[in-house]
Amino acid sequence: MILAAQLVLGTLAAYAFARFEFRGRDLLFFLVLLQLMVMPDVLIVENYATMNALGLRDTILAIGLPYFASGFGIFLLRQTFKTVPKELDEAARVEGAGPLQVLWKVYVPLARPIYLAYALVSVSYHWNNFLWPLIVTNSVETRPLTVGLQVFSSTDQGVDWSIITAATLMTSAPLLVGFLLFQRQFVQSFMRAGIR
Repeated sequence: MILAAQLVLGTLAAYAFARFEFRGRDLLFFLVLLQLMVMPDVLIVENYATMNALGLRDTILAIGLPYFASGFGIFLLRQTFKTVPKELDEAARVEGAGPLQVLWKVYVPLARPIYLAYALVSVSYHWNNFLWPLIVTNSVETRPLTVGLQVFSSTDQGVDWSIITAATLMTSAPLLVGFLLFQRQFVQSFMRAGIR
């Protein structure tokens, strides 16, 4: 859910920042970059108060909502979209494509390796996020695996290291499998970024 929202919002915002001229564009982009300098943990109290006011506390949506807009994703995609030659954009417009069609048919396919690299980084970060899901959730049904893993290490009944290591392997296995499946594309995205 977080990755899908980040890709949609990041793509639209990056396209607007890269190819459209509007008043206040540089100021807005500066505010997006400012988000990169603020650690998410600093905003935990405000985010919690906001989720509580919205009535979303102890829901899966509350875990993801503060992360839907990613300054890093917008910055990365904007820089990628700026490398696309304007001639391709103009050629698509001459053919009768609208702005969203140009985005979907020209920019998104050219940025596919960047999307993959960003997706792997984002998924691994949010998969391993512990503090925010622990604070915003109360029930076992809404807590993610990483928070549930903490239950195994409770010292009330003694620590069973075999169960903890098995649970750790189970929670990290999807990330490892995802990286192994997309390893070639992940490395190619960094090589292609270095060639430019």
